Amino acid sequence: MSASETIRMAEASGIRLGVKGADLILDAELEPPVDVVKAIRKYKAEIIELLATRRDRWTAEDWQAFFAKRAGIAKFDDGLPRPETEARAFECCLVEWLNRHPQHSDPGRCAWCEKPETAGAVVVPFGTETYGHTWLHHDCWKEWSEYRRRQAAKALAQLGIATSSPIKATNINGTVNERFQ
Repeated sequence: MSASETIRMAEASGIRLGVKGADLILDAELEPPVDVVKAIRKYKAEIIELLATRRDRWTAEDWQAFFAKRAGIAKFDDGLPRPETEARAFECCLVEWLNRHPQHSDPGRCAWCEKPETAGAVVVPFGTETYGHTWLHHDCWKEWSEYRRRQAAKALAQLGIATSSPIKATNINGTVNERFQ
């Protein structure tokens, strides 16, 4: 069973699923079947991710069209070979997914390690949203950012967008890092 199958099973059982922040909301007129509730608990994180993807109002076809358009631009405008066009298009999709699925947290506590701000470990805001930021310790940002990119890649794979091409990223020091998704 998968998260998407669990959603279908829940809906067939009369359960309406929703997401509020990081919480999964269940609404049903009758007591839900025990096996459905167990499956929902098992796949809770994935279900939240799938429902959040639905909330951005882009279908799998929309994401695939976005990918194809970015790959086309890289191919025709920049003359890149196919592996590089796909890697660039995938990177564009990652960034777009992260922009559409921001993670907000409360000031004063790191969203990654969950430790509070102290004099020696300041928690700073990351993000450009006008309605909230993700608050992190400087030392936690790299792990949090890599985790969020893995979340995005997993969500995109569920939408039919993946690449086996290396994605090259240049860090602040100018070093090129190569990763496979």
